[in-house]
Amino acid sequence: MAKTLKILLLLGVLGALSAVGIVYAVYYNVKDNIPSVAELKDIELRIPLRIYTADNKLIGEFGEQRRTPIRFEDIPEGLENAILAAEDSNFYHHPGVDIIGLGRAAFQLVTTGEKQGGGSTITMQVARNYFLSFEQTYTRKFTEIFIALKMERELSKEEILELYVNKIYLGNRAYGFEAAAQVYYGKSLDQLDLAQLAMIAGLPKAPSRFIPVVNPSRSLIRRNWIRQRMLSLGMIEKDAYQTAVDAPITAKNHGVRPDIEANYIAEMVRLELYDTFGDDLYNNGMTVYTTILSERQKAANDAIYQGVLDYDMRHGYRGSIETRIDLIDAPLDEQTQALQDIPRFRDWQTALILSVEETTADARLANGERTTLPWDSIKWAKAYINEDTWGPAPSKVADVLVPGDIVRLRPDSDVEWLLAQKPTVQSALISLNSKDGAIEALVGGFDFFVNKFNRITQSKRQPGSNFKPFVYANALDKGYTAASIINDAPVVFNDSNLASAWRPTNDGGKFYGPTRLRQALYRSQNVVSVRLLDELGIQSTLEFLKRFGFDPNELPHNLSLSLGSANLSTLQIATGYAVFSNGGYQVQPYLISSVIDRHGESIF
Repeated sequence: MAKTLKILLLLGVLGALSAVGIVYAVYYNVKDNIPSVAELKDIELRIPLRIYTADNKLIGEFGEQRRTPIRFEDIPEGLENAILAAEDSNFYHHPGVDIIGLGRAAFQLVTTGEKQGGGSTITMQVARNYFLSFEQTYTRKFTEIFIALKMERELSKEEILELYVNKIYLGNRAYGFEAAAQVYYGKSLDQLDLAQLAMIAGLPKAPSRFIPVVNPSRSLIRRNWIRQRMLSLGMIEKDAYQTAVDAPITAKNHGVRPDIEANYIAEMVRLELYDTFGDDLYNNGMTVYTTILSERQKAANDAIYQGVLDYDMRHGYRGSIETRIDLIDAPLDEQTQALQDIPRFRDWQTALILSVEETTADARLANGERTTLPWDSIKWAKAYINEDTWGPAPSKVADVLVPGDIVRLRPDSDVEWLLAQKPTVQSALISLNSKDGAIEALVGGFDFFVNKFNRITQSKRQPGSNFKPFVYANALDKGYTAASIINDAPVVFNDSNLASAWRPTNDGGKFYGPTRLRQALYRSQNVVSVRLLDELGIQSTLEFLKRFGFDPNELPHNLSLSLGSANLSTLQIATGYAVFSNGGYQVQPYLISSVIDRHGESIF
């Protein structure tokens, strides 16, 4: 008996030594992949660039990963319990590794030959997400275990759970639970109910399978299983469990939803900062505050949108997108699919005209619904001939639409849906604070997602008579007064650079004779402007125009300058006019007010 005990003891010692040797060998093999204490305590999340107005309204977000970090104390108790129930109910009691869980996973592998449960704790998942790849190898698993053990020695449980809720991938570019709440519910975590918290707590296991907007049935099963686990663990009462189980799925894909539409501005900020920060711009969690005022930006958006549409409607209707008579008798799903295949435009709807009466038209929308268009929705549609000519007003719907037409409709407060067409014209607007140069509103075109060309900064065109006040300002600077007289009479200029003599005329061909400068300016008399520039001298005028921010190299060195023949951007003209408004002082337009890093420190 004693001999047997000695043998067993010896075998036990040898087994323990072997186990220690194996553990050391594994550790030696993976130790280079284990982060240092400094690395563990200096973990930085990839946080997107966010751009705001001066009054703290979100304009845009740039970055591959959507993430909004939160602190441990901001984690709702319901979410913490749901995560523990779903992923690691023993989290607060194990040393980073759940021996029972790993043993169960190993037993399943031995008995079935397949990996089933991974046995990973929350700490091990944090180790994998921050420091390792997702390759399925034993070396990576052992490295994960050693990192988890080290994390538990160096970090508190609260710090580890905070890292987990901010890092884990939850589908639809959402990293972390706060981002997931915004993506799936359009709310922050503290606004979600228990059922919604359980829904997103079920995503880490397999986001692609349990995304509620893609697989609602699977996500519902997963959610209810988590609620059952919470009930069995004593985390919730029976009534709360039943309420959550009975709750419908309310998740939708909310994506990034800015508070104010200012896409041209967001792109201007991104381009300016990219020159300094490069690709780090999208990951370092910078917050940019612009000079934009949200109320003025909204007014600018409305002015451009409605102004362009009104202009476009006044110039006539250019016809349907296409005509598909064969769709009228097609099955509903075929009609809907054909309409949905046409690219969407804003919040408008594509529609198939099913039938027409004298004063109404019956249509099917791309969302599958049917609607009746009243005469007030259609009567504006005179036939477009060219930009200066359009046909007579229609007297009945058939003058505009025929069954089978595929058209666009836009929302309207009076008639619900108004017959519409994508404008072919563009417009832009800038509002500049002349006291300091702050840009308070900017719209670079009718629709950024249709055409990203920024007509405020990138487009240059002839300003025409808008340029005359700068020439007149030079005259006042040289001693002329508002009462100075210039003869508005025919004049001929001979220039070797011109094919023939130049005879400037006024609009309408009329001449007014001797005219005071103040009258010539408000009448915008071309001949007076040309004669005035001729008297002042081109070179001296070009030098004077520097005071308004104009580069003489960009301006014509001839008398046509007085008529605004230079190619200038809208921003340049606005900057010039700001000098008049600002009592003669020039300001430099600027858009970025401050840049804050992820720690709240100002870096610009």
